[in-house]
Amino acid sequence: MKPATIFVALGLFAAACTATGSSNSPHSGPVIKLASWNMEHLAERNNSGCRPRTDADYAAMRAYVDDLGADVIAIQEVETKAAAERVFNPAIYTVVIEDRIGTDRGGACRGRDGLTINAQRTGFAVRNGLAFERHPDVTNIQVGNPDLRSGVDLMVRPRGGAPIRVLSVHLKSGCSSGDRNDACPVLFEQVPAMERWIDDRAVEGVRFAVLGDFNRRMGMANDAVWAEWDDSSPPNSDLALASGDESAGCNPRYRDFIDFIVLDRRATANLRSFEERTFGGQALSDHCAISATLSLR
Repeated sequence: MKPATIFVALGLFAAACTATGSSNSPHSGPVIKLASWNMEHLAERNNSGCRPRTDADYAAMRAYVDDLGADVIAIQEVETKAAAERVFNPAIYTVVIEDRIGTDRGGACRGRDGLTINAQRTGFAVRNGLAFERHPDVTNIQVGNPDLRSGVDLMVRPRGGAPIRVLSVHLKSGCSSGDRNDACPVLFEQVPAMERWIDDRAVEGVRFAVLGDFNRRMGMANDAVWAEWDDSSPPNSDLALASGDESAGCNPRYRDFIDFIVLDRRATANLRSFEERTFGGQALSDHCAISATLSLR
């Protein structure tokens, strides 16, 4: 594609992006925008992995990120730091990727010859100038399986506002509701491991958020996973989903979110708005980005 054609395509793409969401109150004072995006097998090289992409695809994804305008983005299904930097401009964002190596299982992808499974890692893209420290990756949510994702754990320190600790996760797929699917025993092993991180953070003096692809419809009434975490013990583990009772709009076939921004009681008090940024035109991933804007008080 010629450069001029790419610029035209990106302009049309940006016009097609749409945002849906709600606002608790008008923005007032300084804010921080947290987001999460499962990028669907984002590979480092063109025409690689389960979702082969071209230069134009990476450029469209970068335009989507620019339009999202988030300060901290939890990312999932990213092969490497270099892959993420094809979308998150290093002049704007610093990328942090989990250290897990995995078993390099490879193999065919989705039953299609010629496509192979690349590594799927979690991480963050943090806007340059926003101070943060990295904590050790949360490996206990792998429950002993090197091919399950660990969590990337950061303390973010906005200038002029209270710090917030954030965790990027991507839990086991295949158990979106109930407990009878083959994948459910693995997911339910991850649940208490996640709760330990949540409870440890709840007793600290800093608000926190868990962001990512939970592969679970936790917004459904009486969901067992959500009930386990949102137990108000200790008190700051009285949690909230930034999406509230909204329905997902990314794919008309799926009206329940499985991507979430989970806030503790203190961060919930700072919540100003939630947004799901749909694509409008061609889908750039099988997930849309979600974001929550918090006040910095």
